[in-house]
Amino acid sequence: MGMAAPIYHTADMVRALPEDGNRYEVVHGELLVTPAPRPWHEVVWGRLFDALRAYVREEPIGYVFGSRSDISWGPDTLVSPDIIVVPLEEARTLEWARMRHLLLVAEVLSPSSTRHDRFTKRRLYQEQDVPLYWLVDGDERSVEVWMPGAPFPQVELERLHWHPAGASAPFTLPLQDLFRPI
Repeated sequence: MGMAAPIYHTADMVRALPEDGNRYEVVHGELLVTPAPRPWHEVVWGRLFDALRAYVREEPIGYVFGSRSDISWGPDTLVSPDIIVVPLEEARTLEWARMRHLLLVAEVLSPSSTRHDRFTKRRLYQEQDVPLYWLVDGDERSVEVWMPGAPFPQVELERLHWHPAGASAPFTLPLQDLFRPI
């Protein structure tokens, strides 16, 4: 008895899926499905989103979007990262299709998303030369810092640091603030 042939998904196929509470993404034809996040994910996500939003208000190098984005670099790729910072000129178009040069991507890990975020999507972001990718682990209270071409991450246990081109001051966020109890 043979196995069923796998389906090679496209971005258009994913966009046509029903709104059922899951997040659907596709990377090089592979469908990635993750259920709704845990409350701790949302707490950590909210703190990081708020901190980045405050930073770009002071340092207008880009615009921060949250997890309902529609980023595609081809017909078989569609991702919706937890947090992205997009250059202002691309953000001002208000068209996902024109937002292709992400300055920063952050994913907050969940048990159901760890493999996708750490391997499949990380490799995609490296291929697309995203300058900085943060994998935020709220359970371990650490952040993996990935850059294009890096075979391994730098693991940050104390603070996040980002000094994008054009900014007069860096973004810094102590991890004790990010991971503090409610």
